[in-house]
Amino acid sequence: MADPRLEDEIAEQVDEATVDAVGKLSAALETIEVARGHLYAFHRLSGTADFELGDAVEALRSAGHDDLADRVERELVGRNVLPGRWTFQVVEEYDEGYYALFRSFEQESRALTQGHQHLYEASLKRERRTPGAAGHEADPSELGERIDQSDRGI
Repeated sequence: MADPRLEDEIAEQVDEATVDAVGKLSAALETIEVARGHLYAFHRLSGTADFELGDAVEALRSAGHDDLADRVERELVGRNVLPGRWTFQVVEEYDEGYYALFRSFEQESRALTQGHQHLYEASLKRERRTPGAAGHEADPSELGERIDQSDRGI
């Protein structure tokens, strides 16, 4: 078996409470990764909206609404989304501060699991899969064995 996390030996070397605790920290990081993705989506969408706003200003001018176009251009186009910050600055602050610290703690916790990630999930896979059944391979190396056997008519 190529994935050592799926072997009983690894499971026996790290106690269940530690696997659970590190698993919870990893799950929290996964949630933060999703939040970070939303932050990047916010960044991209805000930038796109600012360019669309520029198009709206031109359309307002073309339609003869110069006063409104001027006010929108002056007060809203290129405006900070937070005091002193465009979205790229928000993203950078998040990445370099909260996100970096969060990741460092998750990485530090791996020392408690001999450097292995996702031991909690690996324990679930050990418990829930059906060894030998198609689609339940422990890892991709078992696919090669199954393919080799089927090629030989086994």
